[in-house]
Amino acid sequence: MKRVSCKVLFALMLVAFSAAAQRFNPNAVSKKAMQLYQQALQQAENEDYQKSLQLLKKATETDNRFADAWLAMGTLYGKMKNYKLAAEHLEQAFRIDSQYCYPYYYNYAHYQAGLGAFDRALQYLNRWREITKPKNPEKLKEAEARRKSYEFALHYAAANPDKGYVFAPRNLGPKVNSSESEYFPSLTLDGSQLVFTRNLGGKNEDFFGCVKSANGEWNTAQPLQGVNTPLNEGAQFISSDGLWLVFTACYRKDGMGSCDIYISYKTPGGWSAPVNLGRNVNTEFWESQPCLSPDKKYLYFVSSRPGGMGGSDIYVSRILPDGRCTPAENLGPAINTAGDEQCPFLHADNQTFYFTSDARPGYGDDDLYMVKKLPDGKWSEALNLGYPINTIDKEGTLFIAADGKTAYYASDRSDSYGGMDIYTFELRQQIRPVKTLWIKGKVFDRKTKKGLSASVQLTELKTGLSVAEVNADEQGHFLITLPTGKDYVFNVSRKGYLFYSDQFLLAGKSPDSVYQKDIPLTPIEKDAAIVLKNIFFDFNKAELRPESETELNQLVTLLTENPGLKVEISGHTDNVGRPTDNMKLSQNRARAVVNYLAAKGISPDRLIARGYGETRPVANNKTEAGRAQNRRTELKIIGF
Repeated sequence: MKRVSCKVLFALMLVAFSAAAQRFNPNAVSKKAMQLYQQALQQAENEDYQKSLQLLKKATETDNRFADAWLAMGTLYGKMKNYKLAAEHLEQAFRIDSQYCYPYYYNYAHYQAGLGAFDRALQYLNRWREITKPKNPEKLKEAEARRKSYEFALHYAAANPDKGYVFAPRNLGPKVNSSESEYFPSLTLDGSQLVFTRNLGGKNEDFFGCVKSANGEWNTAQPLQGVNTPLNEGAQFISSDGLWLVFTACYRKDGMGSCDIYISYKTPGGWSAPVNLGRNVNTEFWESQPCLSPDKKYLYFVSSRPGGMGGSDIYVSRILPDGRCTPAENLGPAINTAGDEQCPFLHADNQTFYFTSDARPGYGDDDLYMVKKLPDGKWSEALNLGYPINTIDKEGTLFIAADGKTAYYASDRSDSYGGMDIYTFELRQQIRPVKTLWIKGKVFDRKTKKGLSASVQLTELKTGLSVAEVNADEQGHFLITLPTGKDYVFNVSRKGYLFYSDQFLLAGKSPDSVYQKDIPLTPIEKDAAIVLKNIFFDFNKAELRPESETELNQLVTLLTENPGLKVEISGHTDNVGRPTDNMKLSQNRARAVVNYLAAKGISPDRLIARGYGETRPVANNKTEAGRAQNRRTELKIIGF
């Protein structure tokens, strides 16, 4: 929004209102009040709004019917985005002489919209248009845009009742915020680390971070070591595991253009020297506001490069295992428009995406929107997050914690410690992502206990779609997201080892705890065996259920990568029923697996199916949990 000179604004007000005055006569204002008023205009021109307001207040105390002074105070409070006081001071002027003040119905409508009273805002905007009959094309265009915004807000509220939702942002306090401006909050998946940008003296942006103490409070924020320089660094994002930091830096010697995206890695001594992400991400144009997917496979960012759909668009680049990035791709019309899209954020559920846009139907200026990734990989229709998250003013970054309901953002609210502060609030139910837990652990060699780098994959059981995939580091440590509400297959694999499988059945429950799983991988050698935990059959039947396909395909990959391997697939049951029936059932189930593998091109000479019935229990058959463990399918290496 262009800044309008207060001097010009108030001068026009005097001219216009002098001609229209009826009950209020500017010429009848006392000399002292007018002197105070003129001094206030000068202070406003110098952008000392507080001093100007003090003088205007004295002017109204000298002459309580000084309508111009009340209007000026309302205007200043409006510029300061204190819409409550702005509206109250205009109302005082309206009570003095509504006909004299009716040109300010336009501003009053805007302030009412700022307070969320969109019905009243629309009413006064329409009255302003009827009375003033404006001719200026730019003013008419602006007024029409505001009318559409107010109507959108009313329709949105009717279609999305809040059902008692209370928007109550809470300042994170003086250990995080300061007299400077803080913004771009981002957290690790476990919520233990917070990283943000702080503007120092209005001249330099640096990164600060803090950790959460045992009592749940944030410790005092400290500068990040290794990445801050005398130049500007901003718009950072920390990876879910806290080991990567992507950010924006401008006009560096190794830069490609104005502002580029860099990456730094966590080391025992602090953050590593930043590395420019290269020409597949950066161009001679503006790139900024990076965001990592929770599995660190994708980088989302904003660019003003030509060839997009608007002024600034959101792009995505895949991060390869060696750290290089693939050529960036525009996210397309589901997200980008002819306007500006910015502030991308992908939640830990790896499917809910948030961003800002100034060209979609909304409340005016930049609004926050949400899309969901569909099963076919496309994005759903964008949904405005609604009032009061979106307002008539420019909205910015939003970060949502793994619990799906706790949000963080920056704002210059009345309880700010200075400039922008970081706040937290609870999201309305309808715009929450999926609550996401996580699995954390270490992969190691079963024999030597040495940590192993390995592929860790989470797949949705029902659809077979990959939800998340990460690589355990050289010491074997891994962290993988686990969105609740669905059932998952969990696989860990590495060449030279039998894979490990497990399952997380969360469709009917939403546990609050996270999972600690240390994974022993068994080296490929004779007599090595594993339980295939994700091979499924219906009760008392031997037909493979579709959900088994993910695990079966893991078996195909294992046997394809090790062409000399010969294996026994064995079926086992509990002790319920007749032993002869159980033996037959277990044999048929093992045969079903072997038939699947053969159909996928694995030579039958390498496969043996054996049923053991109830003869080899691994748990007590007296409990249901024990019987469930005994009902299993196993793989055993019998030759090379």
